[in-house]
Order: sequence, then C-alpha cells, then structure tokens
Amino acid sequence: MTPVAVTQRVELTPHGERRDCLDQRWTRWLGACGLLPVLLPNHAEAAAAVSRQSRVTGLLLTGGNDLAAMGGDAPERDDMETRMLALACERGWPVIGVCRGMQIVQSFFGLTLQPVEGHVAPVAPIRLADGSLREVNSYHRFGTAATLPALEVWARAEDGTVKAVRHVSQPILGIMWHPERLEPFPREDINLFVRHFGSVVECGQ
Repeated sequence: MTPVAVTQRVELTPHGERRDCLDQRWTRWLGACGLLPVLLPNHAEAAAAVSRQSRVTGLLLTGGNDLAAMGGDAPERDDMETRMLALACERGWPVIGVCRGMQIVQSFFGLTLQPVEGHVAPVAPIRLADGSLREVNSYHRFGTAATLPALEVWARAEDGTVKAVRHVSQPILGIMWHPERLEPFPREDINLFVRHFGSVVECGQ
C-alpha cells in the first residue's frame, strides 16, 4: 500500500484537552484506494518529522475545524497544514484536500473564503467541468464563487459555489465533499484517489 500523510482534526474536550483525531471511516476509505494512512500530529515540526521518517509520498488534508481566519479554534492545525502543503509543493507530492482541506488549498494560493448558505446536506448535486452531473454530500459553511489563476475550477454547485479545484501545474486537487462518508464508496472518487496518488488497489477490494 502507498503511504500517505493524513491530517487530523482538533477536538476540544470538557477537561481542556486538545485532541488530534480522525474519523475511522477514513481508514476504510483509504484502504479501498490502496493507501496507508500515516497520521500527522497538529504540530508543524513533528508532522514534518513524521512524514520524513515514514517516507510518505503524498498528503491528504482532511475535513473538520473552520480555518482560524473564519472564526475557527484550531490555529495550530492551520499552521501545520499550511507548512505541510508548502513542503508537499517543494517535494512534488500529490495532494488532495477534502472540505476544510480544499479551503486550506484555496487559502494557501491566495483565495479569501466567504460565508455560504445551504451547503450542509447529505445529498447535493454538483456539475463537473465536462457538463455532467453527480450527487455528493456537503458539510461546509464557507466557500468561494471564484478562483485565482493558480487554481482552476472543475466542479460547482447549482448556486455557483466552487466544489472542486485543481492546480494548473502541480499535482494538487481539492474537493468539497466527503467521499469517506458516502456508502457505498463512489467508484468515481476511488478512481480519483488511485490515479492521483499512484496507488494500486489489490484484487478483491
């Protein structure tokens, strides 16, 4: 299996603990894509060390936690993910950002997010760049209606909100839906992850 660095959300407990955690569905999803998750702590230097010692070859920026600029309460995660994204660009790693992960990608390349309404739903239609339609899910309160030259749009919601981006020259993608929460796992998204990370799915998966 191909090892990929995976970021985690920050959960605050009633006892004041700041815990790094990841939905267990991600492990199942990544396994279906032939990928082995290497979990990164929300500490920039430690995350970089983990990625080096684990010899990861890609980066997955997962969902959860609003960006601090949008009122979020996990600035350490913003710092770690921004620095890991810079490292991925330096090393030419493939990157996929999911939901908040796509927002980090957009922010990294100079976009400013805005509040959006009507984008929390278990089923939401999107239109892909080729004109085709598909149904995904949607769990975000911030987004953009435009992009900047570094990122091109390849999916939008019915109201024009950007739902997927890709870098024009680097192996960086962003999607605003959660494929790990869809049952059964969408073949289109498995194929996307497999192609992008260069993984191999074993027979029977």
